[in-house]
Amino acid sequence: MLDNIIADADYSEKEFKKELDFLNNELILLQQKIKEEKLPVIIVFEGFSASGKGTAIAELIADLDPRFFNVKANSRKSDAENSMPSLWRYWMQIPSKGQIEILDRSWYQETAIAQMEDGLSKKDCENRYRSINIFERQLTDDGYLIIKFFLLIDEKEQQKRLETLKKNKLTSFRVTERDLKQNKYYEDYYKAFDKMLDNTDTEYSGWNIIPSFDKNSTKLKIFRTVVKKIKEKLSSEKVNANLKASDFSFESFGISPVKKLSEINLSKETEKEKYKSELDELQKELSDLQCRLFQEKIPAIFCFEGWDAAGKGGAIRRVSKALDPRGYDAKPISAPDELEKSKHYLWRFWREMPAKGYISIFDRTWYGRVLVERVEKLITDNRLNQAYQEINEFEKELYDNGCIILKFWVQINKDEQKKRFDDRQKNPEKKWKITDEDWRNREKWDDYEQAVDEMTERTSTDFAPWHVIEGNDKKYARIKVLKIIIKAIKGKLKDKEGK
Repeated sequence: MLDNIIADADYSEKEFKKELDFLNNELILLQQKIKEEKLPVIIVFEGFSASGKGTAIAELIADLDPRFFNVKANSRKSDAENSMPSLWRYWMQIPSKGQIEILDRSWYQETAIAQMEDGLSKKDCENRYRSINIFERQLTDDGYLIIKFFLLIDEKEQQKRLETLKKNKLTSFRVTERDLKQNKYYEDYYKAFDKMLDNTDTEYSGWNIIPSFDKNSTKLKIFRTVVKKIKEKLSSEKVNANLKASDFSFESFGISPVKKLSEINLSKETEKEKYKSELDELQKELSDLQCRLFQEKIPAIFCFEGWDAAGKGGAIRRVSKALDPRGYDAKPISAPDELEKSKHYLWRFWREMPAKGYISIFDRTWYGRVLVERVEKLITDNRLNQAYQEINEFEKELYDNGCIILKFWVQINKDEQKKRFDDRQKNPEKKWKITDEDWRNREKWDDYEQAVDEMTERTSTDFAPWHVIEGNDKKYARIKVLKIIIKAIKGKLKDKEGK
């Protein structure tokens, strides 16, 4: 891509100032429109060292309302960030609806630059391009506008600018060994950047390559592009809609067959006499395995879904009792709050991901997207179909980062649920657990059962399969959950030892 870029002609100061004033005023008005239409915008600046990214950002935001934009300069990841999945910190940076997020370097520095400076393998580099494309597509599917700039200068111009910065006492600190290395091996970096651009220039998030030789030309081209892209998005029918799933070639995933809920045998029981000793033994084994997870820096996620009163909480308590509280978090998931509603729905789950060696236990999960939102008709058919793909991609990203993902659906029949509801209402200590919403959801049992069957059919992947837990007997359910967790951890440890 870089070889085909031609620099703009120089502009007279009069021509430059006239057009820039016009574009700047346009941008000021567009920022208000962005806020009114609740359009989230991400503007990414990448490019060679000393290509003028900082200056371009400063000029772009000079007259904007600072309450509705944020600028983030991304340097190398901290140790804490390195302990998280690779895209975690960038999910944390996505803007709310109606806000603009401007990034001075982004997720791209960990592809091309990492390949040059950290010995990132070709395969890992390609996997990161894949992850980036999925990340950007998921955001644009949700209505985000992503504008990406790559600022281009040649080797001599870069050397000249770095020398100028070094000579000035006020700016010399900005020239790092990494910058000098980039100039010394300019051609190698050029090829790496070119490959990066080719692999991530998509129809939903294309690159804008800006020759950054002439200051006025660079500024005008950036302003023109930003104004044009925002206008196009605001005038499009897709501002508050989404791209169709058929617009893209999605990755397919290996699916592990799961029985329909109506086919589950709920007569299974655990003998009361054996329950306590078996529970103690399994909890002790899980406790020891948690230490191994921490030592090997393997993160784990245990997801619990199921009918109201199915026994999710009881199963979670038996799991958590075996764990060192310093190494896990239990996360009850309820309806999203206003901040969470203002971002992509996966954002609130990304921020709860465990660091390497830690465990996250979710009492309800991101599957509310294809259960509650589906049954309550809070999601369009288009977004529902995309959600299955997005969830599989989300879990694959976690799995590729070394995470164990276990998903449990705790199944009971309708009669057992009614019995437990009645017991809760009669017991003063448990009455708080039963709500009008529980009874209302019960009336939609058939709709939920259909949604669950489709959910497990479409998201029980080889790397994150669903486990349906027979829950009419709570003791049996708890023992089965513990056994599945222990087996999965042992399998992961064995796989790691074999590598």
